[in-house]
Amino acid sequence: MLLQPLDEPVADRAGVRLLLLRDDLNHPELPGNKWRKLKYNLQEAERLGYRALLTFGGAYSNHLAAVAAAGRLTGLSTVGVVRGDELQGQPLNPTLTQARANGMVLHFLDRPTYRRKHEPTVVDALLQQLGPAYVLPEGGSNALALPGCAELVPELLALTDFDTLCVACGTGGTLAGLLVGLDGQREALGFAALKGADFLRADINALTRQATGRQYQNWSLQTGYHGGGYARLSPELQKFCWEFQGRHGVLLDPIYTSKMMVGILDLLARGYFARGSTVVAIHTGGLQAWAGFGRSEASLLNLPQV
Repeated sequence: MLLQPLDEPVADRAGVRLLLLRDDLNHPELPGNKWRKLKYNLQEAERLGYRALLTFGGAYSNHLAAVAAAGRLTGLSTVGVVRGDELQGQPLNPTLTQARANGMVLHFLDRPTYRRKHEPTVVDALLQQLGPAYVLPEGGSNALALPGCAELVPELLALTDFDTLCVACGTGGTLAGLLVGLDGQREALGFAALKGADFLRADINALTRQATGRQYQNWSLQTGYHGGGYARLSPELQKFCWEFQGRHGVLLDPIYTSKMMVGILDLLARGYFARGSTVVAIHTGGLQAWAGFGRSEASLLNLPQV
């Protein structure tokens, strides 16, 4: 686990020690929060005797990519239910191409039915059509995802003490797991990547109650740094990513961690964090998403430093 200091003038002016936790480096093929969320789900699938995983995601889903890779690494078959039957028969984007190369069977579902993917009747129909499988929710966020994410907290505390732990949020499972690991101590701060994500507060509370029977108070959700919505990459955000990489030698992903870092730097400028405190931002990976914007991860990692 690598903890990288971020020398940012706005942090210096705020009197805050700002650190970046490189959780994106924790696994060569399942970086960041994806491996943590899958860890105990994979163990449960094995315990129950399943030989296949079925899960859900959009066409550029980091989760679909991670489940496909996990299936190849563990010998499990994988099925990805992809939002949007209009994609059926179309050329596959880089994310889905790699998922299929890792052995994932892709099943395209119409959008109205996809919105009902949590309903037992929809899930049962899919399993009847596609075969028996251990079902993972979209984003991998369920009660078994939380203990894997919770393990990050003692790993981090072995390196440094801190006051605030920051993470980007899609479905909220990673933040919920961190709350379990923090156990009411210190602050957790989530940054929603989706527009209109106020519903995540209830989802996160439901996850922690399901996993531990508890609802935590030591956290908040920032919903104003979505950058126009999920998978929207504005010229301003892209410029921020290039400049951040130039300053720190770290590539942020275009959907999650980049928005989180924009938010953290803005909150620092606004005096949100207490002077003398330590703030840790988690890089959760997701670099494969750059391919969806026409840029390969490899080419971006080799950009000249400025």
